[in-house]
Amino acid sequence: MKIRRLTGFVMAFVMLVSSFTGVAFAADNRWEPKNSEPFIFVHGLNGWGGAEDINGIMPYWGATTGNLMQYLEHEGYECYSASVGPMSSAWDRACELYAQLMGTTVDYGIAHSKEYNHKRYGRTYYQPLIPNWGELDAEGKIQQVHLIGHSFGGTTIRVLIQLLTEGSAEERAVTPADDISGLFTGGKDGWVKSATTICTPHNSSSIYYPLVMLGLDRVIQLFSFVYAGVMGRSSLNGGLVDFHLEQFGLTEIPGIENSADNFFEALALILDNKEDSCQYDLTPEGNEKLNAKLSINENIYYFSYAFSTTKEVPLTGTQVPIITTNPVLAPMAFLIGVMQFTDPVNGTVYDTDWLANDAMVNTESAKHPKNEPYKDFDAADIQPGVWNVMPVQQGDHGTAIGLFADKDKTHEFYLGLCEMLTELP
Repeated sequence: MKIRRLTGFVMAFVMLVSSFTGVAFAADNRWEPKNSEPFIFVHGLNGWGGAEDINGIMPYWGATTGNLMQYLEHEGYECYSASVGPMSSAWDRACELYAQLMGTTVDYGIAHSKEYNHKRYGRTYYQPLIPNWGELDAEGKIQQVHLIGHSFGGTTIRVLIQLLTEGSAEERAVTPADDISGLFTGGKDGWVKSATTICTPHNSSSIYYPLVMLGLDRVIQLFSFVYAGVMGRSSLNGGLVDFHLEQFGLTEIPGIENSADNFFEALALILDNKEDSCQYDLTPEGNEKLNAKLSINENIYYFSYAFSTTKEVPLTGTQVPIITTNPVLAPMAFLIGVMQFTDPVNGTVYDTDWLANDAMVNTESAKHPKNEPYKDFDAADIQPGVWNVMPVQQGDHGTAIGLFADKDKTHEFYLGLCEMLTELP
């Protein structure tokens, strides 16, 4: 048992690092909230949610500062840490998040599944994470949620909102009305109260350029999927790990033995789908295609938090990591901080404004999608339908979720966020 816990802790630490490739008074004693919608927290690349055993060893939200969901629950907030594919595309993750919230079978869509040659259906969630979500309460008000995403989790919630609002014309065109997922029919923009992104690469990250140029992105992708395939067929699947790659047949559905396909055939299939993965969505090319399909909803409140773990070097204008930067991430912070160039494909100019970073994402990129309206945050003028860009926070990509961070500062950050969101009209 000790070996299992030690192994789990090591795995948690490794996965946390790769993904960035206190008693207080009850909240209702301090102020009268204007809304009481639950908070849905969505993890990023290579992360995990509250359903996995690994979260009990090293919680994604809170990390080394302790379980953030438990802390916020103690403060009076209804919080849930969702579990979606740690290596899956933003589309697949959004479909999984919807099914989990609704308590239904994951439907990736007929058109999407055919285009990327994988199964239409995933696992079934027999109990909704949010009962009565989208329904009218006793006062005739739609029951909404607050969505909060870290890193690629921010991209995931943007795709979910787009599908809830507009649905998918491609899926509607090929799916009978009595067979289509409610996610693809649209008309559900009133289901979400707010969307908050933290360290999200809204406009990709310059760190991906050297990775793509050197071909390291494909090497990392191959290693990641081989690892997922092996672990996803082991006794640890559904416990310490859960990769949610059953649509490709690479991993088993937890609790269903022999649900995975032939390992090498499944591996070849998922590697052949170069554009249906988080790795592709995070590249400059994939990110640009994704942003072209997304638009802001005028009825939803949007907030974005960018972090910076670098400081400017006098005279040169370059950025170097500060002393408190996670030493594992510091080399990437340095690399992003010195790269100035122009993307030969889309013309994006990475000048000195793009050098500050959180060791994974350019601070400028995390502020807002460049094709959507935004404004600097003003507590006296919080508007829906526009990105309310919060002041830049100090810390690296992991600091944002409590990894090697100050416990009190982490709690203060998220407590303040929850208080602000519950005060929205």
